[in-house]
Amino acid sequence: MSNFLNQVHILQWDDHRYYHQSRINQTLHLISALSFLVAYVFLFVDPAISGLIGWGLGMVTRQSGHIFFEPRAFDEINGVSDAHKEAIKVGFNMQRKAILIGVWLSLPLTLWFSPSLFGWIEPATNLTGFWHDTGISWLALAIAGIGFRTVHLFFLRNPLVGLAWATKILLDPIHNVAIYWRSPFALLKGEMLDPIH
Repeated sequence: MSNFLNQVHILQWDDHRYYHQSRINQTLHLISALSFLVAYVFLFVDPAISGLIGWGLGMVTRQSGHIFFEPRAFDEINGVSDAHKEAIKVGFNMQRKAILIGVWLSLPLTLWFSPSLFGWIEPATNLTGFWHDTGISWLALAIAGIGFRTVHLFFLRNPLVGLAWATKILLDPIHNVAIYWRSPFALLKGEMLDPIH
């Protein structure tokens, strides 16, 4: 158990120091984390709304921070290149994220042109039903994405790393609130990059 918890901690630390140096990105992750916590609650109330909140607000703010605000040049703080960070990234590096975002964006379009999802589901008859089906499909994508990468890591690394990564992903909203709640205040003071000690 201590090895497992230590692995989760290592993954959290690597994620923070390598991919969350921008205070804007950290602030967007705080917003994302809060929205994911709301989405977690809606899993027990209305899973479709959970999917819409998680992807429509949580993932959009989270990935916008990475794409638009996180430095991609040589990492002076850690003394490594961006290519090195991308190569050792355990979870979704920018290439894997691009594929995931492409699938995410294609799901509403697919449902629009094939409301029955090629005969797999009961077709929606109105806009509310369309958004319900979109939310469920986005939730299914999240579960499939985490599940696939976890099992993939079983073979690439080992089951401990795969399970630690999945645990880290599920705990990210709580962890992000705990470490990034000060980021908006630092940003207001003009601190654009976290000194990361």
